[in-house]
Amino acid sequence: MASKLSSLFEAQDMTVGSPTRNLIRFSVPLLIGNMAQQLYSTVDSIVVGNYVGDGALAAIGASGPVINLLLVLFMGVSVGASVMASQYFGAKERDNLADTIGTTITATLACTIFVMVLGPIITRPVLTMLDTPTDILDMACEYMLILFIGFLGSAFYNVISGVLRGLGDAIMPLVFLLVACFLNIGLDVWFVAGFQMGVAGAAWATILSQFISGVLCMIRLLRMKEHFTLTWRSLWPKSIFVKRLSKLGLPSGLTQAIFSFAMIIVQNLTNSFGTAVLAANTVVMRVDGFAMMPNFTFGSAMTTYTGQNMGAGRLDRTEKGAKSGMIMGVSVSVVLVGLILIFGKYLMMMFTSTPEVIDLGQRMLNTLAVGYIAMSVTQILSGVMRGAGDTMTPMWISIITTVVVRVPVAYGLEFLTRPEGGAMGSGTPDPLFLSLLISWVVGALLTVVAYLRGKWKKKAITKAAGNE
Repeated sequence: MASKLSSLFEAQDMTVGSPTRNLIRFSVPLLIGNMAQQLYSTVDSIVVGNYVGDGALAAIGASGPVINLLLVLFMGVSVGASVMASQYFGAKERDNLADTIGTTITATLACTIFVMVLGPIITRPVLTMLDTPTDILDMACEYMLILFIGFLGSAFYNVISGVLRGLGDAIMPLVFLLVACFLNIGLDVWFVAGFQMGVAGAAWATILSQFISGVLCMIRLLRMKEHFTLTWRSLWPKSIFVKRLSKLGLPSGLTQAIFSFAMIIVQNLTNSFGTAVLAANTVVMRVDGFAMMPNFTFGSAMTTYTGQNMGAGRLDRTEKGAKSGMIMGVSVSVVLVGLILIFGKYLMMMFTSTPEVIDLGQRMLNTLAVGYIAMSVTQILSGVMRGAGDTMTPMWISIITTVVVRVPVAYGLEFLTRPEGGAMGSGTPDPLFLSLLISWVVGALLTVVAYLRGKWKKKAITKAAGNE
């Protein structure tokens, strides 16, 4: 019994055993962790919405796209590092694994310094350029500036937890995140409700909690000496690993950059509708974050599973695992869609008591609901392609769905709903979410086609795969 319990906290080798069992064992703690991480922003919104008001809620929502745009660097580093770590772990290439981890730590530190310097400089100009309502502009700037101050903890948690998952360890990042999550909830209530600190209190609670989770992840990684030996020399980036990290991570970073830029453009349209629509949009995005968690979870699980098996030269296990992941992911999404359609209104009421915001938010959720099934397909098959080393194909699909589909459809439909001679924002806000639904469906269709074409099968970087 003790040995079984101990094995839960060890790195998981997914090149052996039942693919379905491997994916379930890895996905369950990952899902709990993803949901706990989503609690950071959700608790901020619930506490702020109830103790400060809809204006503060809208301020937090208005800051989201700008922060996400600056997170693209870490998205690239995290995805590249996770793919490399999983493949080298599966191939049992100890030295290459150590150099990958050392390069990742150095790259994360460099990106963090860059964002901490750039973020405060561009915050107010960007929010002003996006026509953020003047009644929430100062609050949004204050919230973002504090988050940038504490960016180090968030950056290292997201990147290093990605490395740990690449090594098959989904349990310890979950434990650390749960500790940070409960700390965040306590600090949120204390700072916002107790000390009346407003959005600043929510921001400070978030960065302090994320710092704790980042430190714990680093400690865990440094103690995994049975799989690699990290030295000071490993921290000095080697050109071959920098190139591989860039080649694998840059497409994912660009994908996130394009998505974030598109969201900023759409945010400009959202801002034109006023504070009530902004508040509803903020709440819907919080619910959306939870609804997307299974999709992101199974996508991440497939990246690690595929990386380890492709690294070991086991294409047969990879394809079998993809089928299992698809069945699990779509099944969970169908259940979630049903829950959203039934309980959407009550979910909105957790954040605000304003009838206009509740009704509008429920309508938005009903529009998006079926799209979560399409996103399940996209995330799982994209996870397979990324794990195999093909990060370019998901990037191109994202460009098509966001730039070619989402943005033009959102603005086009809004224009068609305006009264004659009306300005932007005088039409209905429904195109904001109808355009998102359409882009998700298109993305799923393109991802299925790309997976079936099979170019991803020849992208592995390890000796066992014949591509070292």
